Amino acid sequence: MANISTYPIGTPAAGDLIPGTQLFTDENGKTHNLTKNFTVSQVAAFSDSTTAYTSYEARLNGGAGAKPTVNLLQNTTGLTLDWARTGSGVYKATVTGGTITQDKFWAQVGAKGTEFPSIIWDTATEVRINNVICSTGAAVDAITEAYVEIRIYS
Repeated sequence: MANISTYPIGTPAAGDLIPGTQLFTDENGKTHNLTKNFTVSQVAAFSDSTTAYTSYEARLNGGAGAKPTVNLLQNTTGLTLDWARTGSGVYKATVTGGTITQDKFWAQVGAKGTEFPSIIWDTATEVRINNVICSTGAAVDAITEAYVEIRIYS
């Protein structure tokens, strides 16, 4: 038998194979252990499907009166969020590709040079960043390095 501890360490790619055991129950109710190969991407997708939540993480930047640019850091939700500035200190994302249930929604936001921004669930297809204000208490017309994290729980 091969000594697995002597194998070199590698960096996995999505199509690489991982040997494993898959349980199979036959027509008589007997369970068998089947040795199979699984791809790294299959294992990763299974892992994502069993987590308690999916997440959307992005950095927003936008000049005064402008639609913010979005640097998407991660999105495992399957949804698309289209951000727009809807007023002084207010930024709204329209959700497409599905909906977000209010009791499964959790989010946080922080923006450079601002105090107390909040991110809230408006509707099943809208999320809003409110109260982006600077230290003087005035609403901010531009948003700089606003980091958004949204979790949608199963």
